[in-house]
Amino acid sequence: MAEPGWPLIPREVLPAPVPAVRPRPRRAATPTPAGQQLSVFGVEAVDPSLADLAGLLTGPGRLGRMGGTARVSVRVDAAWRVHVLVGELVGRGLVVNWHPVPEQPRAEPVDEEAGEEEKARTVAFDVVTAYSSRLNGLARSWPPPGAKIFLNGPRLRLWVAAAGAPRPQGYALGLDPDGSLDSAVHDALTRIGLAGTIQAGPAYMIAGRRRLTRLAELIGERPAAAPERLWPGGAAA
Repeated sequence: MAEPGWPLIPREVLPAPVPAVRPRPRRAATPTPAGQQLSVFGVEAVDPSLADLAGLLTGPGRLGRMGGTARVSVRVDAAWRVHVLVGELVGRGLVVNWHPVPEQPRAEPVDEEAGEEEKARTVAFDVVTAYSSRLNGLARSWPPPGAKIFLNGPRLRLWVAAAGAPRPQGYALGLDPDGSLDSAVHDALTRIGLAGTIQAGPAYMIAGRRRLTRLAELIGERPAAAPERLWPGGAAA
């Protein structure tokens, strides 16, 4: 039977669940320019883990608790984000569901080339993990003590997949509208060389060639489902 909402995602097939965690294969080592080092925060430096879902919570993700279990959910604005997130979360051994939500006015600017109907409305999707005791560790540690958030490549990768987009000023990472962690987010990104500014949206804007290059390096290769122009390091990002 087709997945609920399937007609809203034509010509695309969501990844099938896998029975266990499968770490992302390491790429073959590539030459590093003299005087440079691979970042210890990059996606290639550590294996994927459930702690990486903190990257979703740093942005617009939500943490839910029920009994002795927890889940993470996030609302996204495009089908490609569903595909990337499902693949990332399933790869960490989680059961993941998704469903479309009713059309609503766009909260952010869209491309100038978009049609009038697209500018006025968008179809959003909720991506939700099943409640699991395996997420209790994340639930116990969030929000982090002293609101000191730690970010690395895998966590940023999930954040970009859920709420990252290029803007004329740079690259924007969507934030939780309640703003309770804005200061902690700024401190966390500053510590890894991605200092930026909080702007309307709300979003954290990273600007400057050096910072944008660093962001692209930290989060790793573009997933096949992600449009090149929307992924850091792509044609327009």
